[in-house]
Amino acid sequence: MEQKEENKLGVMPVGKLLVSLALPSIAAQIVNLLYNLVDRIYIGHIPGTGALALTGLGVTLPVITLIAAFAALIGFGGAPRASIAMGKGDYKEAEKILGNCVFTLCIFALVLTAVFYVYAEPILYAFGASGDTIGYAVDYMRIYVLGTLFVQITTGLNAFITGQGFASTGMKTVLIGAGLNLVLDPVFIFGLGMGVQGAALATILSQAVSAVWVLCFLSGKKTTLRIRAVNLRFSLKIMGPVLALGVSPFIMQATESLLSVCFNTSLQKYGGDVAVGAMTILSSVMQASMLPLQGMTQGMQPIASFNYGAGKLDRVRKVFLLTLGSCLAYSFLLWAIAMLFPQGLARIFTTDQETIQYTQWAMRIYMAVACIFGAQIACQQTFVALGKAVHSLFLAVLRKVILLIPMIYILPNFFEDKVFAVFLAEPVSDLLAVCTTVTLFFATAWKLMNPKKQ
Repeated sequence: MEQKEENKLGVMPVGKLLVSLALPSIAAQIVNLLYNLVDRIYIGHIPGTGALALTGLGVTLPVITLIAAFAALIGFGGAPRASIAMGKGDYKEAEKILGNCVFTLCIFALVLTAVFYVYAEPILYAFGASGDTIGYAVDYMRIYVLGTLFVQITTGLNAFITGQGFASTGMKTVLIGAGLNLVLDPVFIFGLGMGVQGAALATILSQAVSAVWVLCFLSGKKTTLRIRAVNLRFSLKIMGPVLALGVSPFIMQATESLLSVCFNTSLQKYGGDVAVGAMTILSSVMQASMLPLQGMTQGMQPIASFNYGAGKLDRVRKVFLLTLGSCLAYSFLLWAIAMLFPQGLARIFTTDQETIQYTQWAMRIYMAVACIFGAQIACQQTFVALGKAVHSLFLAVLRKVILLIPMIYILPNFFEDKVFAVFLAEPVSDLLAVCTTVTLFFATAWKLMNPKKQ
């Protein structure tokens, strides 16, 4: 099995290999998108209270994002390290990385569950809830956080499945849970009349089934790397490099949580609940932009990491160029849809006419430069695949912490329309971040992939 996977990642034609790994990863991300969107779609269409319930759910998004960020810290930090170790032929070390990551994910889950359950109400008020929406937000959050362990295992360990080259198995992980969620949501929300609580319950039950699937696979005979009891511990020597590499994707997702707070509180101040509701829809559409792009880069990661560890730099360069072109093509397509059909996208989430009209003009501002964002994620995730933690960390901090968050508060001082200024912060920051990322990448990582240095 080890030799089979080594031949696949190190010998198979790069174009064919990327397609075989990226397509299942993209499919998994698209299906995973349903996890995040289907609750909002169903809740937004609850008769009478749908608009307020959708806004309340939007306030919980920072919590959901932060929980996923801790899974990314371990999964997206550990999986590339394991792939690089496999490329060097050190499968024992790769299994130690896997075992340490399993243990750490469980510890994170226990702590996060306790904190978010006990302090749910004050956290949600701080995140932009109003007196009209806090009830919906608390009802959803207190049930959702009980499934934190399932989220950590599913998201964090699925990266180790795709990182070994088992992309179709990784896709099934997400497909099983999302398919079950699609079935349970209408039953719990409408059939049993549970509303937002039913949506949360459907989600955590679906995640539980996915978590069991992941654990069974990584403990079974088909996997190359196996979870072993002897490796279930925390070793700073092993987890130090994992955390250093994982901090970039962690910050990318954790700052999404912080961004949601900044956007929600600012929009609540200048535009009220309807502006926050529009932001919930915009963030959902932006997730549709990001997740398939992440699927492409997840397909690229094991190829780049394995071959970088094996010293096959020509293959690393080729897979990067293919990934970059694919990411740019996708981001341009999604940008065109958002510019041409913003009202249609808004109608997916709500029937409230005021929210639809608000979202229509806001989307064209918010996603104005989304057409070039493919370059940002392709370059940034290649830094992660090559194990360049410092570079990826800087880029993760740059776009959101250094640029976007300050602009959310600075730009309203220069525009009469304060809500317009808040939405404008996104495209201005994206443009500056993409230019910086591409420049840094070709000045550093591109040279590391030069086959002449072999």
